[in-house]
Amino acid sequence: MSLSTSASILLASSISKELKTIAEKVFQNQRITFEEGVLLYEHGELGYLGTLANYVREKKNGNFVYFNRNFHIEPTNICVFDCKFCSYSRLLKQKEGTWEMSEDEILEKVKSYNGKPITEVHIVGGVHPKMGLMYFANLIKQIKDIRPDIHVKAFTAVELEYMCRKAKVSYEEGLRILKDHGQDSLPGGGAEIFDEVIRKQICEDKCTADEWLKIHETAHLLGMPSNATILYGHVESFEHRIDHMNRLRLLQDKTNGFNTFIPLKFRNKENQMSHIPEVSVIEDLRNYAISRIFLDNFGHIKAYWPMIGRNTAQLSLSFGVDDIDGTIDDSTKIYTMAGAEEQNPALSTQELVELIKQAKRIPIERDTLYNVITDYSKVDSSN
Repeated sequence: MSLSTSASILLASSISKELKTIAEKVFQNQRITFEEGVLLYEHGELGYLGTLANYVREKKNGNFVYFNRNFHIEPTNICVFDCKFCSYSRLLKQKEGTWEMSEDEILEKVKSYNGKPITEVHIVGGVHPKMGLMYFANLIKQIKDIRPDIHVKAFTAVELEYMCRKAKVSYEEGLRILKDHGQDSLPGGGAEIFDEVIRKQICEDKCTADEWLKIHETAHLLGMPSNATILYGHVESFEHRIDHMNRLRLLQDKTNGFNTFIPLKFRNKENQMSHIPEVSVIEDLRNYAISRIFLDNFGHIKAYWPMIGRNTAQLSLSFGVDDIDGTIDDSTKIYTMAGAEEQNPALSTQELVELIKQAKRIPIERDTLYNVITDYSKVDSSN
């Protein structure tokens, strides 16, 4: 036996032992380390990762899969920032492919859902230099006047940082104003990858990782929960993914304010990073699984079905995912313009329920904060 062969056998044996140790820690509900998270990416096979992730998701959420009835409002795709991965936004000086909804158009869209059991409106878009803090605060107030019961989840940390900076107020002051006008929570967008070197390559001019985390921490302390995301599958390394999740895990230890974690797959259509190939479905599933294993203090892992498609969303339910977002109602362009699997993202409640049941899971309609609205194991979804 050659020296190199012996070394390879010893290395494989060592890795196998480390993977066994990680599994034992997971089954004993012990936190894995940064180094162990990286090891999962480097050497964890799909079946092994799925087994561990499914154990964690079922311990936390049983056989349930959550969804909600929601729609999106994207006021504009005009943006002051120039993110290299973005297929959605346009600079102010550009004319082709831009849109800017008027206040009346936005309110009419909200009114179009009157009488429908929608529980959430999700408001995000480009960072428009003329749409400031008080514009959006007053808009939210008018939305709540139309639908007092609806949960307003609005504005990424990128949008909020710009709003507060332009208004010359602190994050706390800005978020208090929005909360007083009716905003309930924050989405998780704009996180991308926290590593400063990678961020400089892909989104240099937008808010920093520290600013993103500080805005979410401030929101949590004001009683405004939020989500968190990661943009994976571009120029980042496995270490960068774990570093990103570790920063979120540390903040969640501190505030317990995150509702869910949403891995977002880089799509390479019509953007400045189109030369970078997209990762495989297998890598998508590995990423969901490792997210579920590493983020032990997050209640939920969400697969955004319009981004990855219905079939992959179903598969993800065996790899740590317990939430597949909502009905959407063809009301978002952010990911379809980047080449997402679903080009007309709309599913009826019945379609979502059937999709979940086909995966041998129990569909649960939830509100934004994961309160149960309907347990579909107890009702006939065909009615």
